[in-house]
Amino acid sequence: MSDTVILIVERIRELCRERKITPNGLSYIAGVSQSTIKSVLNGETKSPEVLTIKKLCDGFEITLAQFFDTDAFNSLEQEIK
Repeated sequence: MSDTVILIVERIRELCRERKITPNGLSYIAGVSQSTIKSVLNGETKSPEVLTIKKLCDGFEITLAQFFDTDAFNSLEQEIK
């Protein structure tokens, strides 16, 4: 798993804890299938789609900017492949 995907997973888990939402509950309020959330959280998805993250943000009632505006994301090195 890339550093970016690890941070995405950690951020989703953090937001679920803060809001006392289970992954299944997030699935319901975000309109994302449980299997998609499971795949993301288990690191099976190598690169979660922006649309999926946007839907999760809508479920959390935050913007994409708020999702990624953390010290961890801001300190990521640029990935050049």
